[in-house]
Amino acid sequence: MITLFKLFLLVIHTIICSIFAIIFSLIDRSFKFYFLLSRYFSGGILFLSGIKLKITGLDNFDHNGTYVYVANHASQYDIVTMQKSVPTRVAIVFKRELAKIPLFGWQLTLGPYIMIDRKNIESALNSIEIAKKMMKEKKVSILVFAEGTRSLTGEVQPFKRGAFRMASGVGYPIIPVSISGSNKIMPKGTFKLKSGEIHVHYDSPISTEGISSRQDQINLMNRVREVIIENHE
Repeated sequence: MITLFKLFLLVIHTIICSIFAIIFSLIDRSFKFYFLLSRYFSGGILFLSGIKLKITGLDNFDHNGTYVYVANHASQYDIVTMQKSVPTRVAIVFKRELAKIPLFGWQLTLGPYIMIDRKNIESALNSIEIAKKMMKEKKVSILVFAEGTRSLTGEVQPFKRGAFRMASGVGYPIIPVSISGSNKIMPKGTFKLKSGEIHVHYDSPISTEGISSRQDQINLMNRVREVIIENHE
């Protein structure tokens, strides 16, 4: 279990990194230092929490490419897990509510991440255009948690089609990512934190070429979900 001292260190680490992230976002729009900081921040959170990462499948794809990473979601720690383990520069699609968090939410908004209002269809469509421009101009990959919310049990939930509308809209390959064990670290609905190991597996890229109709997107969604479930422990 996490001690009050460790919790204090986690809060301080988050505040300091958030302040620097805001500064870096304002002075460097290439986001070079922001992405370096995001890896440092995530590594610090994992270290202070006593969490080890087991990463497999990195040889399944070219690390110089641009992709849409689609992952399952069972814990708050999935975000830092992905930021630390992904070998390319990656921007997270985050829900609008997070932008309201002082400092942390502010740096998300100023940084290279993509905010989406799940209740507003126009906002969702605009996010596709923002993602497409960022991926093309800055060679930044995108991370999407396709379930839309965290799983209570750790099992892979049904996926939301919106993630695959975005993936097919930007036209880059999808890499299915299976995250296992994070639900035991910090389950949804609790602030209890346990040390342990999280396993992240990266599968081979899946092309999004020719994906245009609603049924195409559903077929792609089902295929990616099957791969994630197959690699999930």
